[in-house]
Amino acid sequence: MFRLLGILFTVLLAIATAVVVWPQFFRLEQTFPFAQIVAARGVVLGAFLVVAALALLLLLARPLRGFAASVLIVALLGAGATAAVGLVRGFGGDSLPAATEGSIRVLTWNTAGDKVSAEQVAQQILDRDADIVALPETTEAVGEQIAVMLREQGRPMWVHHVQFQPDVVDGPKSWHTTVLVSTDLGEYSVIESSEDGSSNTGSVPSAVLMPVDGSGPTVVAVHAVAPRMEDMEQWRSDLRWIADQCPEGDFVLAGDFNATVDHMAGLGVDGGDMGFCRDAASRSGNGLSGTWPSSLPALLSTPIDHVMASPNWTPTGSVVIDDAGGSDHRGLVVQLEPAG
Repeated sequence: MFRLLGILFTVLLAIATAVVVWPQFFRLEQTFPFAQIVAARGVVLGAFLVVAALALLLLLARPLRGFAASVLIVALLGAGATAAVGLVRGFGGDSLPAATEGSIRVLTWNTAGDKVSAEQVAQQILDRDADIVALPETTEAVGEQIAVMLREQGRPMWVHHVQFQPDVVDGPKSWHTTVLVSTDLGEYSVIESSEDGSSNTGSVPSAVLMPVDGSGPTVVAVHAVAPRMEDMEQWRSDLRWIADQCPEGDFVLAGDFNATVDHMAGLGVDGGDMGFCRDAASRSGNGLSGTWPSSLPALLSTPIDHVMASPNWTPTGSVVIDDAGGSDHRGLVVQLEPAG
């Protein structure tokens, strides 16, 4: 009887391991609770190693050796597969290549409202020499303060902003998304459907900016709702909307996607992760460096903040900024070069 229970447990553990390691195969990557589990691959790896260690201890008990050996094999396979995914996506790079004449740098940072000061954001923009800056949960007033500081340092940028329910006084900062674009890239404007909300993410705003003269990438500053149990359907809808914002053409997506690349399976086209756009961090050695929550080490947190670009751009480097400045999100900066 015990032998049969051991076999049944091992089979169930093997199935659970397969689902946790690669829920995309079972089409469960956007289903609660698998969406939440796969988001933290570093934690999953640690859990597999703990199970393996417990199985090693059980090997000391002669009656349990067969059962323990089976559990050990399954746990090691799960840990190995999770580690392999991490190796492919990258565990972290801490520097960017030298900028070139055609390169652009994109910074995204969910500032958690007033948790990060305008001075801190401006300094990071200067230090990272960013050309496009997506700031979910940052008000227009703070964006203008940042722009003034940058102008005084000889780094002028245009400020753009989208706000949900602007008639509500002192509404939550999550209803704001601010974007700064270097004047070197030309003049941009927010499309009307972003401003009036007729085509946007559902609960928190994204912003679609187009170059006024038609020269340069369309910029989408992204903010999707978090995948809480009660918001799962809205979250899935937000991800589909984001993917639709990157058809064929010249596009840069940046912001708080509240999703990892695992959640994006099925949303990409022709090798893209969201529409035709490709995730820059996972293609430049930083795909497993987490950005949220900043209270945990990067390898134990989740990489939900992204910069993505259409195939006419090649990511050549990315950095997750260690100093979160009081926000629960770390910033991410990526360098893109014209492809070919």
